[in-house]
Amino acid sequence: TTINPAALERELAAALGDNELYRSIRETRPHLFSATAVFVTPEQVNKMRAVIEAVETVIAAPTYRAAALARASAAAAHDPHCPGVFLGYDFHLGEHGPRLIEINTNAGGALLNVYLARAQKACCPEMRGLTTGPVALAALEDEFVAMFRDEWRAARGALPLRRIAIVDDAPTAQYLYPEFALFQALFRRHGIDALIADPAELVIRNGRLLHADGTVDLVYNRLTDFTLEEPTHAALRTAWLDDIVLITPHPRAHALYADKRNLIALTDPEWLRTTGIEAAVIETLMQGIARTRLVERAHAEALWAERKRLFFKPACGYGSKAVYSGDKLTRRVWEENLPGEDVAQELVPPGERQVQVETEVAALKYDVRCFVYAGKLQLLAARLYQGQATNFRTPGGGFAPVFYPPPGETK
Repeated sequence: TTINPAALERELAAALGDNELYRSIRETRPHLFSATAVFVTPEQVNKMRAVIEAVETVIAAPTYRAAALARASAAAAHDPHCPGVFLGYDFHLGEHGPRLIEINTNAGGALLNVYLARAQKACCPEMRGLTTGPVALAALEDEFVAMFRDEWRAARGALPLRRIAIVDDAPTAQYLYPEFALFQALFRRHGIDALIADPAELVIRNGRLLHADGTVDLVYNRLTDFTLEEPTHAALRTAWLDDIVLITPHPRAHALYADKRNLIALTDPEWLRTTGIEAAVIETLMQGIARTRLVERAHAEALWAERKRLFFKPACGYGSKAVYSGDKLTRRVWEENLPGEDVAQELVPPGERQVQVETEVAALKYDVRCFVYAGKLQLLAARLYQGQATNFRTPGGGFAPVFYPPPGETK
């Protein structure tokens, strides 16, 4: 299957009210969208959902939360009483079934993939009976806005939500800036003023977080400074710690979900048993998450000897930065990173998809991202790529919708 480019242009231009921005996306981000789709089975979706539910069960346990927050930054101590929007559970789909490789709290691409999936379904009649998740594509925009309103009500009760700031460093220079613009338009269509801002444009005055456009009530946080510790984010950090503004996703969510050291606990059956987690939940986690260990100098030689079966990641990394496939890891890099805060994860090969790139057929790797809010699966999407990690630089690669037959149907 190939995407219907005219349908995608219509979807994005209508959402943005701006044909020029869509043309800019196509010209400056040629590998943002793949021209194909990824297909999975209902059984695979059910297994991913079971892993998500098992993880949520553990994260709700007081013993787990205490351990995760004990090693977190001071910013994570503040509890806004809301879970945080757009968790991304990233899976590799191999011969032994889906395996979770990481969880992200600033998972990008959800809204982009809504429009992409709509355009993909327009390519041929056979696609129309397939789904991309438990929430219908036509309802996902309303679902996303309701999610932000739920965050607001959980933290602020009946107070009106008037203005959302979509915040990232130099936002117009970010690769996913088009999604910021889509969210701004979406919020405005639903009666919430919205702006896109660099943290430097925000100040605290008289107990309010201010932008040139007025008071900010909620910050949709797209920063990769997960603890808000960088000097340029000082106003946001103060606003967070003093509960001046609601920030989502937030440092507490990152500490509980996205710190990759959490995967060590989630794949340690002995530790899980001591916390009172049921045997069935533990079994789901052992089958559904790539086994993860801390990189420690005391075990460095054993890990080095085993490196070709491992993938190394920084505990608080993001966007495939400073990640290494063990079979490509040099001794120099290994020594430079010890001791550190890296984790070593069992190498789980990603799925592969045959893609037509001009006149050639290429085998691209892919992962599947499950967008989740408060334990509820909203949408599945994929990222196609070549190399050791997702990169949005591969011809034929980029975001791709994930389709599967609804429960009870086969294709």
